[in-house]
Amino acid sequence: METHEYPNGNITVIWQPKKCTHSAICVKTLPKVYNPKERPWIKAENANPEELKNQIDLCPSGALSYKFNTEK
Repeated sequence: METHEYPNGNITVIWQPKKCTHSAICVKTLPKVYNPKERPWIKAENANPEELKNQIDLCPSGALSYKFNTEK
């Protein structure tokens, strides 16, 4: 499945467009991060990792997820 990744420090936002149901919870919760009129439409750098994680946990479709970046 197609995925897009948007890193921000120790967290990366993962978006799977085919899963998205366009509930717009992401846009309403963090409009400084999610703007469907811009490209890229996700600007993960506009929020801290905790804000991103909390918002992503609200995504009803599972189109948004995250992974923690660990240095090797």
